[in-house]
Amino acid sequence: MTDLSSANVGLVFGTDTGNTEEVGDKISTALASQGVVVEMLNVTDASPEQIEAFDFIIMGIPTWDFGGIQEDWEDFEEQILATKLTGKTVALYGLGDQLGYGYYFVDAMGWLNERVLKAGATVIGHWSTKGYTYDESLAVNAEKTEFCGLAIDDDQQFELTDERIEQWVEQIVKEYEQANAA
Repeated sequence: MTDLSSANVGLVFGTDTGNTEEVGDKISTALASQGVVVEMLNVTDASPEQIEAFDFIIMGIPTWDFGGIQEDWEDFEEQILATKLTGKTVALYGLGDQLGYGYYFVDAMGWLNERVLKAGATVIGHWSTKGYTYDESLAVNAEKTEFCGLAIDDDQQFELTDERIEQWVEQIVKEYEQANAA
């Protein structure tokens, strides 16, 4: 299945303030404009079986304070590890505050990345660190050139959020279709 518009796509998010869900809505809308139907699912309502049913899974998580994992995702950790993601394609997005918490910027996305990789997923949608000003992040590669997913800072760079989402959605559509062309 190379065409994302014919894939079963799910977007799983955890949120306390609604910001991560709002970004998920924007991602879903951007995908819909490309003919892709997305089922949004709050992690509090998710099960491993529901997640396994998707061909392509987008997961969204905010980072709290000093690198804290959003509580609903933390409660779901055992289920993530029990989910069979081998052969599944996953893309991640994370929210954080690079000024207020520059030593922990989008750390929760790095935490989630580790867990989906342990569950066997193939992660696409890595995002450049250019244009961000932070000190440390668990979500960056060793070279500190890419985040493991889309990094959103609605606190300090809200004016860039929509543009970043549009670019990232175009990127993940291409990456999904390339990864699944065979």
